[in-house]
Amino acid sequence: MKNHTVRDLLVRGMLAGLGAGVLALVVAYLLGEPRIDAAIAFEEGHSHEHGEELVSRTLQSTAGLATGILLYGLALGGIAALAYCFALGRTGRTGPRATAMLLSGAALVAVYLVPFLKYPANPPSVGDPDTIGHRTTLYFLMMLLSVLLAVAATVAGRQLAPRLGNWNATLAAGLGYAVLIGLGYVLLPAINEVPEDFSATLLWQFRTAALAIQLTLWLSFGLIFGHLAERLLLPKPVRAAKTVTEAAPAAN
Repeated sequence: MKNHTVRDLLVRGMLAGLGAGVLALVVAYLLGEPRIDAAIAFEEGHSHEHGEELVSRTLQSTAGLATGILLYGLALGGIAALAYCFALGRTGRTGPRATAMLLSGAALVAVYLVPFLKYPANPPSVGDPDTIGHRTTLYFLMMLLSVLLAVAATVAGRQLAPRLGNWNATLAAGLGYAVLIGLGYVLLPAINEVPEDFSATLLWQFRTAALAIQLTLWLSFGLIFGHLAERLLLPKPVRAAKTVTEAAPAAN
């Protein structure tokens, strides 16, 4: 792939990440922030120590939230665009848009969903402050394990394809990934620091909101970046012919 194409895809990836970040920000503000406020109220009602806030809650829930999510989306878009450059042409006969969606879906599973199932997100008032470093290390270790195993499964699937066929090779690689991730779940220590009197409903709503934010971020990135990548990589006449071809079966 030419250097200017990689650069153009990188720019489009960052723009797509920024756009996806805006959508995720809306979801975070509408679904996540009310649950965080409720969790903070729980913490304040059960704590006798009220320290001075270095940053006001209003600033945290507006400018702070926007800055964090938009920067995350921008970085995500850049990294995903580089991964897309590597994956392009190595995923069978899928076009630029389908490749973007496949990459986005795979990243959602490997980077977020698999670690989330082992170490789900908790509101601010849940967890011992003294163990935050330990909990963060375990989470990122699970994430690293998931990403490395996903890459290994992809490589293994490509190597097995000539002997087993694409379907069987993909199935075998996916099964191997699931087995090894299962071992990781068993071997890595569990963490349960939720207070007994903490609302189970609030905890469930917070975790659902966290999942919704990530789903919005990754899936909208795949859609936006796929559209931008297709416009860059496929000349206009080719896109027009592709549209006509796709519409023909529907007309029949």
